[in-house]
Amino acid sequence: MTARLLYVMDPMCSWCWGFAPVAQALIAQAQDAGVQTQLVVGGLRSGSSALDSATRQYILEHWQAVAEATGQPFRFDGAMPDGFVYDTEPACRALVAARGVQCADVWTLLELIQRAFYEQALDVTRAPQLVDLAEQAGYAREAFAAAFSSADTRAQTAADFSWVQDLGIAGFPTLLAERKGQLALLTNGYQPLDKLEPLLGRWLQQAACA
Repeated sequence: MTARLLYVMDPMCSWCWGFAPVAQALIAQAQDAGVQTQLVVGGLRSGSSALDSATRQYILEHWQAVAEATGQPFRFDGAMPDGFVYDTEPACRALVAARGVQCADVWTLLELIQRAFYEQALDVTRAPQLVDLAEQAGYAREAFAAAFSSADTRAQTAADFSWVQDLGIAGFPTLLAERKGQLALLTNGYQPLDKLEPLLGRWLQQAACA
């Protein structure tokens, strides 16, 4: 079967955190049908300046809405402290590095980064924190650190961002299904599993018959 899913997301996107259990279930559903999923990082915020108090409050209110809609846990106390620069490029680059070093474990690292940021209020924009999380996910510390800081990984991360922009994807999470080079949109934005599971099931059946 010449088919795959493309999960376009950002590890520091709150709706992507809200979507995490749904994404995990859909990825498993596809894998059971022999279809693998590739992670594509979107670059939600890159090169941002330090948050001011009004912007921080706006983001925390957004997190509250995501928590209420999805049931995912968030830690609000201590999140994004004074001086925090909401730059998602390093966390995205960590996933690109993981994808290149040992693709199968990228999903473990993704979950660890999301939990660190949203449940533990850790600063996942910092390289030492990301290397620590990669080591927890099973990556060799020195090899991962080298891959994370390499020019090639930076270029691949930028290429992911450009691909997403060129495709006109304006929001995350986005799940695409690709068969024989043709892309189909399964969702752009959060939707519950009961809406997406049958949609993916029908696509998988069609892909198996093609």
